[in-house]
Amino acid sequence: MNSIYDSHSNALLINRINTLQPDSQPLWGKMSVGQMLTHCKLASDVAFGKMDIKVTIIMKLLGKLLKKKVFYGGDMGKNSPTAKEFVITDTIEFEKAKTELITNIQKFAQEGHAAISLMEHPFWGKMSYEDWDALMWKHLDHHLKQFGV
Repeated sequence: MNSIYDSHSNALLINRINTLQPDSQPLWGKMSVGQMLTHCKLASDVAFGKMDIKVTIIMKLLGKLLKKKVFYGGDMGKNSPTAKEFVITDTIEFEKAKTELITNIQKFAQEGHAAISLMEHPFWGKMSYEDWDALMWKHLDHHLKQFGV
């Protein structure tokens, strides 16, 4: 089973990211490849306590209800809604975005559970290290598939 904390599995994600090019096109959705890389970097910043997102009480309840299905069920849905803090509309410098995301991904393998500093996700609720693993892996895998890698 793949794990964001496992160095081999982690390297597989990084290898996939390294196949992306500045002109890579999405198979679905509106984000450019640079926007997607930044989106994924910001999502991982939440685990490190570097990114705060605002969530309404209704969305918090929805997150808690959907958590198990999303983390441990099938694929994430195409064009799923996202927190406004993760919607990237600016033009992004590809190489910088790629380097920043890879640095964050490597942190999971290098530091293991110690990389995680937030155990209460604003949307998903109470998180275990395994929940973070499932969320980070599934989210990255989803967006890499979005760009055909």
